[in-house]
Amino acid sequence: MMKIKLLFFAVFLFALAPSFAHQPILNTEGEMSSNKPYVIENPEISKAIYSTLTGTDHFYVISSDRPFHFYAGLTVPKIDECDDFLRFSFAVLDNDFHIIQEFDGQKYQWWEWYEPYGKKWYWVGPEYGKDFKSSNVFDAGTYYIKVYNKDNIGKYVLAVGDIEKFTPAVIAKTLVILPIINKNFWDKSNCN
Repeated sequence: MMKIKLLFFAVFLFALAPSFAHQPILNTEGEMSSNKPYVIENPEISKAIYSTLTGTDHFYVISSDRPFHFYAGLTVPKIDECDDFLRFSFAVLDNDFHIIQEFDGQKYQWWEWYEPYGKKWYWVGPEYGKDFKSSNVFDAGTYYIKVYNKDNIGKYVLAVGDIEKFTPAVIAKTLVILPIINKNFWDKSNCN
């Protein structure tokens, strides 16, 4: 009987996994400077990196030895009674930290989006791509993403990649991480 329950649970997880779209990652690293950026591995695999600015810009690095499809976009938790959410911006930089393209969240028309599987609302901000999908192929090399806002304070989600890939290990990790994200990212501390 226990084996049958485990089998049903495993089938349920594999059926549910593609619906998450982005693999959730809770970033708890402290410093994410240009000298010590957060490393994004497998840049074409979709990930949603939940992080918090605490006074300084955040830097992410992507290195690839072959051309790859590039996608990056920002969202923030939509919180009831929090009308003044922080307008995050990001820039895509080359290996020498020269700007390839900058996305000013202050000038962007953010829109509401409900993610049905996590059952949470987000504000969707600027993206390098369209509708959560890549529209650009980058040459092999090293690239950086800089995330910031006026005060460098607040919670955000950096989405990267657009290929959905969920292994059993990713599914198990997702089941552990989602409750933590849901508890910590939808509170009033995101309001000004």
